[in-house]
Amino acid sequence: MVDDEIVTWWGLVIEGYLATQDKLMGEIADRFGLTPATFDILLRLIRTPGHQLPMTRLATEATLSSGGFTKVADRMVAANLIFRAPSPHDRRVTYAQLTGHGREVADKARQACAEILRRRVLEPLGPEGAEALAEAMRTLRRVNG
Repeated sequence: MVDDEIVTWWGLVIEGYLATQDKLMGEIADRFGLTPATFDILLRLIRTPGHQLPMTRLATEATLSSGGFTKVADRMVAANLIFRAPSPHDRRVTYAQLTGHGREVADKARQACAEILRRRVLEPLGPEGAEALAEAMRTLRRVNG
């Protein structure tokens, strides 16, 4: 591949991702009033046994600064999506844990996300194309991550 072709090709990958992510997050915001960061945190917590993670780990996984995560967490507490729970074993650790309402919102938002992805990714690419895309991204994450 010549230089212009590979740079153009990569630009198309990024533009396709950004356009799809924008539509996905737009629909999630419209339906649930969730920001991308809040949605990401809800997904991480709903998939975790006990629906809780240490706040420092959650901030790192969500790629938020400590201050940025604190602001998001404060808004999530105010919205009754999470609560802060002290660790019974280490007083330096505080967990973010889903509330009952947070579990309900996370479940519904996750279902909506799957429906949106089926429509915006799976239908246009087909099952084989979507699987190939996922495998390619898995490979890039492994070699570059």
